[in-house]
Amino acid sequence: MIDEMRLISFVEESNMIEGIFRHPYQSEIQAHIDLLDVPAGELGVNHIEAFVRAVQSDAHLRSRAGMNVAVGNHIPPSGGMGVVYHLNEILADSEVSNNPFEIHARYEKIHPFTDGNGRSGRALWLRMMQRIHGQRGGLKMSFLQQWYYQSLDYMS
Repeated sequence: MIDEMRLISFVEESNMIEGIFRHPYQSEIQAHIDLLDVPAGELGVNHIEAFVRAVQSDAHLRSRAGMNVAVGNHIPPSGGMGVVYHLNEILADSEVSNNPFEIHARYEKIHPFTDGNGRSGRALWLRMMQRIHGQRGGLKMSFLQQWYYQSLDYMS
């Protein structure tokens, strides 16, 4: 498990990316711990839904037709069971892939929830980093710094 101070810093940075400028709530920190503690190979939609409920209680999985969203200029796929299907694929791939940037980008592209996608996507990224790099989660620098360098690696 990632050490507590690094985890708090990660949650704080993740919140700030969303425009949330306060110390993380204990429930947000616990949601990250719970997601990170899901045994390898067992991550499912129910775990991501629990995470999103903890950080954004009014958000819902876009599992029904008509649950559509727009994010800036990006229009994710229409709501419905296709979103759930793709989310299941992404979660399964996240358990074996060594490319957190790619998984994070795929997750954000489908935007599976009505809200809370940024924080849940970054938590999924952190889970992958912990699996790939061990207990410390590979957090040698901030999320944004590491994500930036991963994006450069992905493009080459």
